[in-house]
Amino acid sequence: MSYVRDKTILLVLVMFVSFAGLLQLTYGLVSDEYYNSVYNAQTQRPQEVGKFPLLMPNVRPKTKELYLCTPVKIDFTKSYHIVGYEPNATMDTAHHMLVYGCGEPGTRHTVWNCGEMARSTTEETASPCDASSSSQILYAWARDAPKLELPEGVGFKVGSNSPINLTKLAGVLLMGTAGMIPPMSTEHMETACEIRENKTIQPFAYRTHTHNLGKIVAGYRVRPDVRGVQHWTQLGKRNPLTPQMFYPIENKDPIVRGDIIAARCTMKSNRTRITEVGATNRDEMCNFYLMYYVENDEPLQMKYCFSQGPPFYYWKNPDAGLNNIPHIEASTL
Repeated sequence: MSYVRDKTILLVLVMFVSFAGLLQLTYGLVSDEYYNSVYNAQTQRPQEVGKFPLLMPNVRPKTKELYLCTPVKIDFTKSYHIVGYEPNATMDTAHHMLVYGCGEPGTRHTVWNCGEMARSTTEETASPCDASSSSQILYAWARDAPKLELPEGVGFKVGSNSPINLTKLAGVLLMGTAGMIPPMSTEHMETACEIRENKTIQPFAYRTHTHNLGKIVAGYRVRPDVRGVQHWTQLGKRNPLTPQMFYPIENKDPIVRGDIIAARCTMKSNRTRITEVGATNRDEMCNFYLMYYVENDEPLQMKYCFSQGPPFYYWKNPDAGLNNIPHIEASTL
């Protein structure tokens, strides 16, 4: 469920379902008539904030692990502002959920398989958003995280370019890595990107995400002094196996052009095999989400910051351009 203010590009709901046994549950048993009635009621009602359901329509998963995408019908001639999300799922049946803003959906189907594990099936597959269109992650949920309400006056703008009332537009920078984790080892999965746009962004929330091997995920703003020594300011750090919600940022100082945003996932494997980055529970992920707003401006054009990950990319690499790295602090709680 999302909260919309005012009067969106297309929204695509991505759900990764994971079951240990037989798959008997059904998601989103709603008809087009129901969806239309809710949509019309919310857009015509003279209220400041309304709720709009983002549901999977008549979905019955047939495999233990599956990524599913569905587009959500929104009136593209109007402009909306998403100011909160209220999840309606549990980690017993849904591993995680994502909401994308897309210029065009990956397909025109009502529901499609949009995960890497689809390669072993005969179903038609596609990405959440069309490769030639714009895309941005607007929300992410996992491990029974509670609802999220954005700060007063902040919202994700979706839809047309009509005049708006909100002056603080929200954005998300998703950080992550590729790579692999050797067997019986502790590995650091790291990434870093410089802010090269002439904008001032105000961070207000962060979220961490790994699968089973994650121990600590930490994010930093890195800024050099006049001598070139970099100072690492912690934005957020936590155990990624706690509820994967958006937590308040630990340092609210603005982030400006020339700053570097860096993230590390400390992973510990007791497995006797290599673990690669991927979509299934056998695989791993390393993500740090930074949620922010800009005032009287547009969010960053940079939506993602990904590295090759181990064994190719580390903060300590000479070509990474980083110094004064808080190696111990970034891997301890």
